[in-house]
Amino acid sequence: MRIIQLMLVFMLCGAGAAMAQANKQTLATAKIKVPTVQCNMCKDRIQRYFLKEEGVKSMVVDVKKKEATVKYYTDRTNIENIKTSIANAGYDADDVTANEDSYNALPKCCKKPEDGGGPVKKN
Repeated sequence: MRIIQLMLVFMLCGAGAAMAQANKQTLATAKIKVPTVQCNMCKDRIQRYFLKEEGVKSMVVDVKKKEATVKYYTDRTNIENIKTSIANAGYDADDVTANEDSYNALPKCCKKPEDGGGPVKKN
């Protein structure tokens, strides 16, 4: 009887260790070029959009460098999904162009200079 109990304990410990390995999450960091980011409003829009995105731990947009640094869990999402989400917010992301409807809904200051947008110039 003791041998059966001991074997049962070892099996449970082994199953617990296997489950702990399966739940181990890998955090990755990527930099994405966002050339259509014009102002802090653009930055805030993208960062706010990713607060609710599954698998994204953080998103930081640098307006001057026109670059987004994203930390994400590789078991929940991937870089292509993140780029597509940025495009769905209305901004270009590396090789993924912005969703046209989302881009048209952006405020004027967040649009490309060739479309009459860009930051408001102070006199």
